[in-house]
Amino acid sequence: MWNQQRYEDAVKLLKELIATPSFSREEDATAAILVRFLEEHGVKPERHLNNVWALNKHFSPGKPSILLNSHHDTVKPNPQYTRDPFAPVVEDGKLFGLGSNDAGGCLVSLIAAFLHFYDAENLPYNIVFAASAEEEISGVNGIESILAKLPPVDFAIVGEPTKTDLAVAEKGLMVLDCVAHGKAGHAAREEGENALYKAMDDINWFRTYRFPKVSDTLGPVKMSVTVIQTSNKAHNVVPAECSFVVDVRATDQYSLEEMLEIIRANVKCDVTPRSMRMRPSFIPKEHALVQAGLGLGKQLYGSPTTSDQALIPATSVKVGPGDSARSHTADEFIYLDEIRQGIDTYIRLLSVVNGVN
Repeated sequence: MWNQQRYEDAVKLLKELIATPSFSREEDATAAILVRFLEEHGVKPERHLNNVWALNKHFSPGKPSILLNSHHDTVKPNPQYTRDPFAPVVEDGKLFGLGSNDAGGCLVSLIAAFLHFYDAENLPYNIVFAASAEEEISGVNGIESILAKLPPVDFAIVGEPTKTDLAVAEKGLMVLDCVAHGKAGHAAREEGENALYKAMDDINWFRTYRFPKVSDTLGPVKMSVTVIQTSNKAHNVVPAECSFVVDVRATDQYSLEEMLEIIRANVKCDVTPRSMRMRPSFIPKEHALVQAGLGLGKQLYGSPTTSDQALIPATSVKVGPGDSARSHTADEFIYLDEIRQGIDTYIRLLSVVNGVN
């Protein structure tokens, strides 16, 4: 195989990462491993907090840049694990271990592709690699904390398990804290204004409302009420306040600001978004990266799950080895052949957009 050594190095690196706990906000050790690995391969990486990045050898400030990004943090092990989550064991062509699929396989495959092009001269694009922290918790000390330190990015490849198909759109996320106000009173008498009943009217609106614009790739906006509570401790008091939480999955058809305006115009409760950071993303089918993927026989689809793609202010596509259905599951694994395919896919995509034969 023409990139066999890259593959062997990638698998060795992934085993080392699996064996090293890297829960979100606790990625110091894996950041050190990534710095050491890049240095051993002749690269001069930079590090900020637990984020690690590097530029190609012949980086030129006058050229546009492609960002290769994936994360090295993991969730905590699913309680149903039957294996040691930190034991990188290979059985029947599968590499087991926490973070193997999400997103270790993508991360090491992107590193292999970055190294493949590292010494290349006269490329039309710079290639920037970034391994980010805190992706699993959408933390502020992850990719956002280094964006200003990176060169301007023309477009990005975000490594997440997609079976190496191209997620050309990704849903955004807006979590809303809602509060309905009433007036306290004794439940035995006709007094007070029941805030719970007021909340029920708004909750019914969230349950039944349909945003008119539907995305071709992501479908409709989805709103789900997930938590409800009152401040009452006693059964015989009409609640004066009722709070509830709404999970809003946004599509490329609306900005978060537009959706918030529509919601506030239709409900009576107070609505406060926790964050406006996790924005939906979309890359046009005509983009060179998408066309390169189609030329390789890749399928296009819209992803319902969020990633660091939501925080990168540039056109991007989500693609990588592994299967999202395995993410956060017990006894997580990735097929070794998927890593081979991931490296090959990334190299071929970058070859096409850079005009390399």
